[in-house]
Amino acid sequence: MSVQISKRLLTVSEYHKMAEAGILTEEDRVELIHGEIIEMSPIGSKHAGHVNRIMAFFMKQIGNLAIVSVQNPVVTGAYSEPEPDIAILRYRADFYEDSHPQPEDVFLIIEVADTSLDYDRDTKMKLYATAGIPEFWIINLEDEQIEVHKNPAQDKYLFHEKIKRGGSLFWEKFDLQIQATEILG
Repeated sequence: MSVQISKRLLTVSEYHKMAEAGILTEEDRVELIHGEIIEMSPIGSKHAGHVNRIMAFFMKQIGNLAIVSVQNPVVTGAYSEPEPDIAILRYRADFYEDSHPQPEDVFLIIEVADTSLDYDRDTKMKLYATAGIPEFWIINLEDEQIEVHKNPAQDKYLFHEKIKRGGSLFWEKFDLQIQATEILG
């Protein structure tokens, strides 16, 4: 006789209740992905410096037209609440104090990848595409390039482009011509 083994996945609501009960604290570097609590890597200085550079760039370029959210939750479904490095969000007067952003609030998600490149390219990209996030960038620190993904369809993006150091890209949402060095340093 075989025994059926199954996982018990957490919903975003249950995940929040764990935090309210003190089971998870702000010191826990975790995010909810597909119903599972995933431990995130510690943030090294190179990673943090790139996140700061990108945040400063977008704050200067788009000002009050949108909210630049850094390492904060975005609800992408009933079972997932990732914390992307940068999310460019639709402006809301409450700055998302009343509720976390949903996919329809997101213009762009950026993940800075040094040790997490495979995870960002596979798990995170599929998660964001499935949620309908219109644009997703990976700042690939190892290869010194920006990997641009647009036009979500099911669990993938139909458009892919790699911008190397010395190149540039155009972000249509805010008519921004961006030099790769402004993002890569």
